[in-house]
Amino acid sequence: MAMTDPARVAFDAPIDPDPEDVPRPHAHHRHGWWWKTLLLGLALWIVTIVVTVVTLNVNLVPTIILIGSFLVPFTVVLFVIERVTGTVSTLQLIVAFFVGGILGVLGASLLEANLGNTVFLYLLVGFVEEFVKVVLLLFIGWRVRPKTARQGALLGATVGAGFAAFESAGYAFNAAITTRGIDLYSLLQTEVIRAVLSPVGHVLWTAIIGAVVFGVAHGRARFRWSWIAVVAYVGVALLHGLWDSTSGIAELLARVFTGTVSSDVHTLPPATIRDIESLTTVLYVVGIALVSAIGVVVLIWVLVHHARKTKRLAASGGGSAGGGPSWPAGPGLQSDPSTRWATAGSGWGGTPPPHAVR
Repeated sequence: MAMTDPARVAFDAPIDPDPEDVPRPHAHHRHGWWWKTLLLGLALWIVTIVVTVVTLNVNLVPTIILIGSFLVPFTVVLFVIERVTGTVSTLQLIVAFFVGGILGVLGASLLEANLGNTVFLYLLVGFVEEFVKVVLLLFIGWRVRPKTARQGALLGATVGAGFAAFESAGYAFNAAITTRGIDLYSLLQTEVIRAVLSPVGHVLWTAIIGAVVFGVAHGRARFRWSWIAVVAYVGVALLHGLWDSTSGIAELLARVFTGTVSSDVHTLPPATIRDIESLTTVLYVVGIALVSAIGVVVLIWVLVHHARKTKRLAASGGGSAGGGPSWPAGPGLQSDPSTRWATAGSGWGGTPPPHAVR
């Protein structure tokens, strides 16, 4: 009877993954707190405005700015918290929102300080701000597991939301301070517009980059270099620049359509000026809607593409998305349902969590 080497048996035995590497939903998923917070925050914002108008208490203006600037972006974070999986904790997402947002606006301000007032200004701003957000996203997501396109989109949305919140607060402050004192109407107008547009602005752009970068690294412990990620960055930066340029483009097109391109606006009749302003507003809304639609379509396409790729790999019995070795399902995985990453609805489709072997 052949003798069995205990060391050999231990070496050949399947290795169960570390419980920390197994993607599992958080306990607070699907509670709908994001829309409840949005409604409650909106009510508090309106109440604060009413009290400010009634009492003429300028000390409440910072409260209006903070609630109006952070309500929608922070709602995005709650939306992410209810859907993110894996090793990302709620505290990490909150830190990514606040620290990422602060460092993002600081880094963008430093890099944009020497940009000249040229025709390519908004395009350069798009490249600078998206670069800063990508760096922050890579730093925050370096140890995140699992790395999937969906996970990257959620983390990217969090970083973009933080950037949008602090940037909106700055714009609201500038709109409120005038030579005549505090302009509450201008402040509220700025906050409403930026709150409505923030989900299809910074949030959307960084979500696209996150989906692409994490999708390329799917099934790996670390990020992977790919020209696809570079193309995504350039494309998002161009969309960002086009978004910022929409107002100027709309005004130029309005002047073209009214035949007043070469005319000095101060010499035009009041009726013509009103026509130009009305047409500019319409073209601006159309332009913003078009750029936003392009961004949404791109994000959906990236997520669907990687989801189908994962399903194909699962159907073919493949291992990692990057063509890595297949990971055996050891006895521990079969006996403990909480550690099965290939079960239906897990979103992994047979792809092992990174760092399963220490």
